[in-house]
Amino acid sequence: MTAADEGRSLGELVASATAELSGLVHDEIALAKAEVRQDVRRALLGSVAGMVGAVLTIFAVPLFSFALAFWIHNWWGISLALSCTIVGGLYVLLALVLFLLAKAKFGRIAPPERSIRSAKESAAVLSGVRSRPRGVPADEAGSSV
Repeated sequence: MTAADEGRSLGELVASATAELSGLVHDEIALAKAEVRQDVRRALLGSVAGMVGAVLTIFAVPLFSFALAFWIHNWWGISLALSCTIVGGLYVLLALVLFLLAKAKFGRIAPPERSIRSAKESAAVLSGVRSRPRGVPADEAGSSV
């Protein structure tokens, strides 16, 4: 206790401590809000950058597809229609491989066996517990007859 606090009563000290604790909690909440706002701004900027990158990638795919088709056309000396068909076939083949990979990965997903078993065990234990009836006060027991 400081010299200034010696003349204060216990109630005043408790009230002061409560007020200071309340101020501290409010300051901590304000700090957390400021940090969350800053993180939200960063996440927003990151999301916008990611979306712009995705859009640019989507725009680039047809350009590279045409470039590949023209390269095949010029390199092999085949018709442009056939070279476009070859590029399209490559995309279909790539899509098929990715689909099979996704199917294999999804096929390995199993239900959470341990969690299910634990929940069943907990339910079995809780089903064996009987609730204890509350005692009814004597004046309420006589008035319901």
